[in-house]
Amino acid sequence: MNDVCPVPGERGPARIGTRTAERPGGHPAVIQGGMGVGVSGWRLARAVARTGQLGVVSGVALDVMLARRLQQGDPDGHLRRALASFPFPDVVERILARYYVAGGIGSGTPYKPVPRLGLRPHPGRTELTVAGNYAEVFLAREGHGGPIGVNYLEKIQMATPAAAYGAMLAGVDYVLMGAGIPSEIPALLDALAEHRPAQVTVTVAGADTGTRHTVEIHPHTLYGTATPAPLTRPRLLAIVSSDVLATYLARRPETRPDGFVLEGPVAGGHSAPPRGRLRLTADGEPEYGPRDHIDLAKVAALGLPFWLAGGYAGPRALADALAAGATGIQVGTAFALCRESGLDDKLRRTLLDAATHGTLTVRNDPHASPTGFPFKVADIPGTMADPALRAARPRLCDLGHLRTPYVKPGGAVGYRCPAEPVDTYTRKGRPADETVGRTCLCNGLVAAIGLGQHRPDGYAERPLLTLGQDLAFLRDLPDDHTAADVIAHLLGGQSGVCTDFGPSGGLQALDPQDGPS
Repeated sequence: MNDVCPVPGERGPARIGTRTAERPGGHPAVIQGGMGVGVSGWRLARAVARTGQLGVVSGVALDVMLARRLQQGDPDGHLRRALASFPFPDVVERILARYYVAGGIGSGTPYKPVPRLGLRPHPGRTELTVAGNYAEVFLAREGHGGPIGVNYLEKIQMATPAAAYGAMLAGVDYVLMGAGIPSEIPALLDALAEHRPAQVTVTVAGADTGTRHTVEIHPHTLYGTATPAPLTRPRLLAIVSSDVLATYLARRPETRPDGFVLEGPVAGGHSAPPRGRLRLTADGEPEYGPRDHIDLAKVAALGLPFWLAGGYAGPRALADALAAGATGIQVGTAFALCRESGLDDKLRRTLLDAATHGTLTVRNDPHASPTGFPFKVADIPGTMADPALRAARPRLCDLGHLRTPYVKPGGAVGYRCPAEPVDTYTRKGRPADETVGRTCLCNGLVAAIGLGQHRPDGYAERPLLTLGQDLAFLRDLPDDHTAADVIAHLLGGQSGVCTDFGPSGGLQALDPQDGPS
């Protein structure tokens, strides 16, 4: 069996300019997927990492989460404790002055907006994104020696440089990226590790061939004139659904990641569309065929570690993955439903009850996401899975993480989203039929973790829930299971795989009651 255990050791708060030693001994066997907005929060990632496996925080919309939780008053003080260790105190002072509300805003009070993503530099947006990613990773890393990763969507290009820099300042071990082709991310991480200016290309619809639009970060605007010591460069895992894409990324040093997560179509959240012409099943879901199967032998021949994802939440699946040459598996839904999940607890229990009783349906909706990618939607009453509730929502794009930049007549860059008001979208040169069925994922996913917006007109954003379509693992887990229960289930019978590294780095037995402090 592969050597999958990280070396134990106590790890305290990240300090800028302190280069931590490379962890020898290979990679973890289990990666906890970076689900949703805040579902894979720091509590869940920390609980998984304490078992020696890879705990992953979702890096999507951490600017929004930080701002709204500060407006809630940060009642447990975790965010302010994390920000107190942030290496640029002037940044923290500005963020707290703008967003922190002692005691929290009143029930039903609208949250103060945050700057939306865009191509033009915006210091306040950059600072909030850097600090939000730093705080989430800092809290996930506290008190143990296990590995922590952060998951980004390549589709959300305009957030990537600032988000990755914040995570690296906190000492993140892995960056995982899907929903696109992360060919520029290796160079981005190299530059950020040395605090150099870094950029990524942003896809702009209608741009002339040869015209390159970019978004960048200049770290010196945060730290001033005295350049800090280098940061540890995290490992990059590209999340792909094709051996062709894996081969493309691996062929050149400048695009080559440090490994792959090979994701099948039953995994939660976004999925790659089927190859070829889109065909729908009788239930209205995308139909996948032989062309969508990943050739594991071709990926293994690339010589990079890889993990299998989508329907692998069991010990037999892990054994099969290892036998096929994989380093391990990535599991999402089992962790999304555990106690440490960031989901609103009432919604989490509703999902668990429905799944346990066999009444839960998870649809791979080809239209729901503004991105055009199929998106898994869990059918729960009272959520945005209900077509009537979707239709009743006043269309508004006020968070804008999934907006598409486009070239307006005259050459300026504008932004559009098929979930925004239909007349607004059509005025931007697109047909109305592209708006049919589109759901505001940004607001729905934020509402699913208890941070939904209350608009001045009284409308409260409703949650949108996403899970994977394989729920068979639940029969093998205790009721109201923990992250440690999931790890114990997945590693059952796997010799040579670590169990738990506690705060002192010593090997400990898994404790089903071991949750966040």
